Amino acid sequence: MGKYTKVARGALPLDTILDGDCIDMMNSLPESSIDLIFADPPYNLQLKGDLHRPDNSKVDAVDDAWDQFASFAAYDKFTANWLGAARRLLKPNGAIWVIGSYHNIFRVGAAMQNAGFWMLNDVVWRKSNPMPNFRGKRLTNAHETLIWASKSEESKYTFNYEALKALNEGVQMRSDWVLPICTGHERLKNEAGEKAHPTQKPESLLHRVIVATTRPGDVILDPFFGTGTTGAVAKKLGRDFIGIEREASYRAVAEKRLKSVRKFDRSSLEVTQSKRAEPRVPFGQLVERGMLNPGEELWSLNGRHKAKIRADGTLVGDDVKGSIHQVGAALEGAPSCNGWTYWCFKRDGKNVSIDVLRQQIRAEMN
Repeated sequence: MGKYTKVARGALPLDTILDGDCIDMMNSLPESSIDLIFADPPYNLQLKGDLHRPDNSKVDAVDDAWDQFASFAAYDKFTANWLGAARRLLKPNGAIWVIGSYHNIFRVGAAMQNAGFWMLNDVVWRKSNPMPNFRGKRLTNAHETLIWASKSEESKYTFNYEALKALNEGVQMRSDWVLPICTGHERLKNEAGEKAHPTQKPESLLHRVIVATTRPGDVILDPFFGTGTTGAVAKKLGRDFIGIEREASYRAVAEKRLKSVRKFDRSSLEVTQSKRAEPRVPFGQLVERGMLNPGEELWSLNGRHKAKIRADGTLVGDDVKGSIHQVGAALEGAPSCNGWTYWCFKRDGKNVSIDVLRQQIRAEMN
């Protein structure tokens, strides 16, 4: 991996849809300039003949020219080329998501490993309302697969674990996601009243991907932009996007869509962070700022022990001296202790955790 040179944001065509071939357009952008890539490449569907419903009406399936390849070899070459261009664009700590069906995702996954990407997860998007299997000769195709990979094994990629846990009512997010396909008011139509794109992805899917693996202000590239779902969700969530789309009809729909999208306010874009990600606040800073004073007593949450604050932010209690953590552990006879949650101070006759004061300082720092 070559030396990383920081790219000025002004050198990127932010919040723009580029007209042209995805590989040519990606090769025209600065190296190591993108935080995240979301790619929904052609599936190369191996469909034979028209598909009809039981009432003999024709299903509007994917039969566009952009999804047609002469052979698997041609598709593999295309895949290797766009993945190579994508990897060049990613920052050292960047990552990529690729979505596909059983027609193409296994070939794409192998190509990603060959290109040097480091696999993080495969995610099964289980459709809560899949299209029925009208021919009755196979299982109902009720899922698609997403592959999440970092640029390299050494990449320190973004993963907002606590935010995803919060999205899932406090339970660790799994790799099988149950979300509906794009229908109803979300399904975009062209001027003729027909589906604007045969494989438009739901905003809920992109919301989860972007909240999970980016931060506000990050740049997200979608080399197969279609009708702009990635851009719409990125804009709402305070991320910048770059879209690439060679089909004029899709660009027109996407541009109209994006004009009506508004960014959420700044406070709404904040997500739950892990405790380790929060800024460190020494206990002594509370003493320096007069939030607690030398000589003031702290009490253990269980009420069994007390200690006196010293001018340097240490405590003394029962002939034990040291930090809030060391004194708490010694008094409890425990190998360790989180002093921030162990100690309280008295205010108006009530016990108040010293962690309340730490959070006040953190709020100021943020």
